[in-house]
Amino acid sequence: MRGVNKATVIGNVGSDPEMKYTGSGQAVANFSVATNESWTSKDGEKRERTEWHRIVAWGRLAEICGQYLSKGKPVYIEGSIRTRTWEDKEGNTRYTTEIHAKEMQFLGDSRDSASANTGGEQSQPQNSTPLEIPENNMDDDIPF
Repeated sequence: MRGVNKATVIGNVGSDPEMKYTGSGQAVANFSVATNESWTSKDGEKRERTEWHRIVAWGRLAEICGQYLSKGKPVYIEGSIRTRTWEDKEGNTRYTTEIHAKEMQFLGDSRDSASANTGGEQSQPQNSTPLEIPENNMDDDIPF
């Protein structure tokens, strides 16, 4: 049976995209997205946890991310989960798990709303109610 590797996150951009280019000139954007989960504990206290997701976009999608995304902006990302392995300077094997973005949609006010996919197409938002994501002061939660 064939498996499914699909990840969807809706959250706030945690860092401005870092743009790089491969030897062949292909654009690569690396950035983080924060998602928040809240619940009420057994003793009735409201709790919240922030999860950080590493995002990698390639090609035209990377260029769009680099040009239009910035820290704090709400965004929808869809892609697949990949784990990279490498050796650090001390020879230790290291791992990092990333979401390789296939689609991205800006969320927020209509001036910023557009969507992008790996084909580099952008479309104007349809007449639908945009997803409301409350603006958080993310500086308090950023661990770096």
